[in-house]
Amino acid sequence: MVRVKSRYLLCEINVSDRSELLKLDDRAVARAVKAAVARTHGDYGSALCSMRFCVKYLNAHTGIVFLRFPKGCYKLLWSALPFITSIESRGQIISCFFNCLHVGGTIRTCQRFLIRYNTQQLHRMLPKCKNEEEKKQIQESILSCSLMGRNNEAFEDELESEEDGE
Repeated sequence: MVRVKSRYLLCEINVSDRSELLKLDDRAVARAVKAAVARTHGDYGSALCSMRFCVKYLNAHTGIVFLRFPKGCYKLLWSALPFITSIESRGQIISCFFNCLHVGGTIRTCQRFLIRYNTQQLHRMLPKCKNEEEKKQIQESILSCSLMGRNNEAFEDELESEEDGE
């Protein structure tokens, strides 16, 4: 038996108003991506990417999306993403752009990358806190998104050592 190989692209949808993300659905994102591939690479690129292309996951609150497509055409799809400037969803046009975060061979590798990425973003937010209450909330959110099996005491020590270094 032959295994069908796919690639997973982890992207972030950036919009000017975060409330517009709630209007998105996976079919609208898929249509926008297919249209961008058709515009940039013509019928050949459109046919290659539409065979097994799908939106596996869309988080409308954070703007994170997982795109699955055949291994052979991931460069076509990846190169077409900068040409997406808007998505039409539910009769409304939402201006946005895609930020590619990671390309992986499995969903699990993309999930692991997303956990590391979110942790890094929270670490960047920590020094910008105005008071101790905000800092404590961010530390708790960092601890809640840590990987299973990781020792929380070691992670808290790591947080304290980073605070001392600044």
